[in-house]
Parts: sequence; structure tokens; C-alpha cells
Amino acid sequence: MELGFVNNQMNKRILEVFTDYVCPWCYLGDSRVKKIKKKFKIDIQLIHFPLHPETPTEGKTLLELFGSNQDDIDQKNERMKALMLNEGLPYNARTHTYNSRLAQEIGAWAQSIDNNTSIHDNFFEAYFVKGLNVGLESVILDVVSKSGLDPEEARNVIKNRLFMKNIDEDWNKSRTYGVTGVPTYVYQKQSIVGAQPLENLVEFLNHFDVPNR
Repeated sequence: MELGFVNNQMNKRILEVFTDYVCPWCYLGDSRVKKIKKKFKIDIQLIHFPLHPETPTEGKTLLELFGSNQDDIDQKNERMKALMLNEGLPYNARTHTYNSRLAQEIGAWAQSIDNNTSIHDNFFEAYFVKGLNVGLESVILDVVSKSGLDPEEARNVIKNRLFMKNIDEDWNKSRTYGVTGVPTYVYQKQSIVGAQPLENLVEFLNHFDVPNR
């Protein structure tokens, strides 16, 4: 699908990946993006997306989120667990979604220090494997420490919302691009949506003659 915007990345080999730490399809897709990065001479730019921005700090049950029953939630979890297992990813049944806004701001801070930071993986692990509330400062700071970053500096980033503008810009970019679901991958004004199989992502980039490594 071609997007109606002016992309300032047109002359660069940058795959923009719209994502959220509480999106299971983004967790799944992230594994495939890593393989894409190994295969192609391409840079990956994560764009944080507001999946459930209205979620309160304490979180919201999946029953509330989807307005369904427990059997339906259990079936969703089983299907997702099978997909994750096939991808080699650990995954435990979800019961809640959480507000990821502060986690996104800390993710942007970490990426400003090291573009290859492990913090994105660690936020996915905290939520999808450990079932933790990634909206809580204590959980965020534990993730920061696990990622080898300074928790006191991160505490200051949270307290003073030093990367609020960065995430505002990401959310605005989502609206400008017309992105309504994640993951969404954008390259040279073209997009592909959803946790696509690896071969689909390869075909997508081959269309642009992106060179292999």
C-alpha cells in the first residue's frame, strides 16, 4: 500500500517499524525484523505507536479490553502461544494490557544512547514472559538495569518527561502516515501491515532491490 506523505527517508535505506511493547504481534514481528536486518543492508528505525493509550496505570484486563469471555481469551492465548513457540519465543498467557507510554519514552531515551540497545527485547520479555506491568516506574527501572543502563538517569527521564516530545512525534507520525495498526513496516512510501511471515518481508524489500549483506 502506498502512503500519502512526504518521506524524508526516501534516499536512505531505512525500514520504519511502527510498534508497541504491549502488542503481541509486534513481539512476534520483532523476531523477524532481526532476521531482516541480518539479511539486508538496511537500518531499522522503531516508531512507537499508541496501541491502547487510554489504559490506566494499573492496567486493564483482557476481558475488559476485548469485551469477550474467558474462553475466548484462553483461545487467543493458546493460538498466540503456538505462534510464539514456532518462532522460538517464550510466551506466557496474558491477563492484562498496560499503559506503555512511559516505557516508550524510556525506550526512546535508551535508543538515543545506543541504537542497538537491548531494552526493547527486555520490555517485551517483562510483559509477554513475566506478565509485569510495564507502566510502573519500578518495572521500567528494573528493565533499564537489565539493559545495562543507569536507573538513576532513567528515573530523571521519567520524572521530568525528558523524552515526552520524542514519543509525541512518533505518535504524530503514526497519524501522518495513516498507521492504524501494528506492526506496520514502511519503506520508500510503501507499507506492509501485520506480523508478516519472514518471506513476505523479504519479498517486500526485494521489490526495492535492497542489497543483501
